[in-house]
Amino acid sequence: MPYYLDSVRLSEAELIAHLSKQLGAKLVAYIGGVRETRAVRQWAEGSRRPSSDAVVRLRLAFQAAGMIADAGNAPSVVQAWFQGMNPQLEDRSPARVIREGDPHAVGPEVLAAARAFARIG
Repeated sequence: MPYYLDSVRLSEAELIAHLSKQLGAKLVAYIGGVRETRAVRQWAEGSRRPSSDAVVRLRLAFQAAGMIADAGNAPSVVQAWFQGMNPQLEDRSPARVIREGDPHAVGPEVLAAARAFARIG
């Protein structure tokens, strides 16, 4: 459960820097609702702050990414999981579900899908 603790304890900048290493700046920008990766870099540097809504979405993505990575999966697998159509999410990608849904409503679905993937690989 360290991924959950880290998602709460890390500063926004630290969380976004770690998430960018796992998912890449483009995917973090998509989930965070911005068009430019420059914003993600500025978030990670602490020179710009994401919206509170983006922070909630990025903390959720961090938790899911942590579960999948902790199961021994490479960053490329974590990225593919976020981008691929997921049968547990009605064949929508986790990144899209997080970006477009209310993170408080879709969070349990996304985390359940991440746990299931982490268990079976």
